[in-house]
Amino acid sequence: MEAVLSVEHLTKKIGARTIVDDVSFEVKAGEIFGFLGPNGAGKTTTIRMLVGLIRPTSGSIVIGGYNLQSDFLQAIKQVGCIVENPELYPYLTGRENLEHFARMIDGIDTKRIEEVVRLVELDKRIDETVKTYSLGMRQRLGIAQALLGDPQLLILDEPTNGLDPAGIRELRAFIRRLSQEQSISIFISSHILYEIQLLCDRVAIISHGKVLKTAPVVQLVGEESKVEWSVDPLPNAVSHLSNLPYIKNVEQLGKERLMVHMPVEKIAETNQLLLSSKIQVSAIRPMNQTLEDIFLEITGGEGIG
Repeated sequence: MEAVLSVEHLTKKIGARTIVDDVSFEVKAGEIFGFLGPNGAGKTTTIRMLVGLIRPTSGSIVIGGYNLQSDFLQAIKQVGCIVENPELYPYLTGRENLEHFARMIDGIDTKRIEEVVRLVELDKRIDETVKTYSLGMRQRLGIAQALLGDPQLLILDEPTNGLDPAGIRELRAFIRRLSQEQSISIFISSHILYEIQLLCDRVAIISHGKVLKTAPVVQLVGEESKVEWSVDPLPNAVSHLSNLPYIKNVEQLGKERLMVHMPVEKIAETNQLLLSSKIQVSAIRPMNQTLEDIFLEITGGEGIG
């Protein structure tokens, strides 16, 4: 698929400190791309560079085929964004907020305002004041505002912040539908790993300003699993398992229990090997890997927020 956003060797230095260090990734047409990292990892600085709020020290950003530095106006037209919370006027109606913002963009008419209102499903409440909206409704109105210019790329920074579980589920369903029905590429920065796992097609994991890994979510969580084995004698099992090329880690949990990092499809083969080596196997329990497990492994246990 064609890349709507292409970031190559992006670096931002402030004095002697490197905030973003040689970051490269792509967001493809119509995909939902997650950007994950702990506090201070460089997520917000990267987003601010993507939307032209700060200039990179080096590297390039291409949006919709336009270079952000050499062709800024054409590039930025391809982007709608909400950095942190959407800026809304609480004593104006939702429609008045959109009309106010539309005046800043060439070619936005009443028809386009009606289109984005329908897209974010605020038809029944658009003429009520924003102060009466729930947080989830305000987020959707903010997204409607970001969609007015019909962008190819929508950038959302922590879109589920402050939402209750029902609001998070509603927003997740809305974002997925928006991507599928409108073919908009969506870039999401978030610290809620479970939500990213459910929502995103691909993710980039950033730590200390560097992207450590970029991959499809399905590939990440399916690369390897944790499998708990109950075996006897345990020392013999540890010795045999540790010598297998597809096993990454063997951790002792108790007198007869091991946690092994390995591909699920290798369980039967491994079980046969242990049995042929006179090792009794009384239980095998595959444990589903989550994006949080992968994140902690890649970052060396670094927290996220």
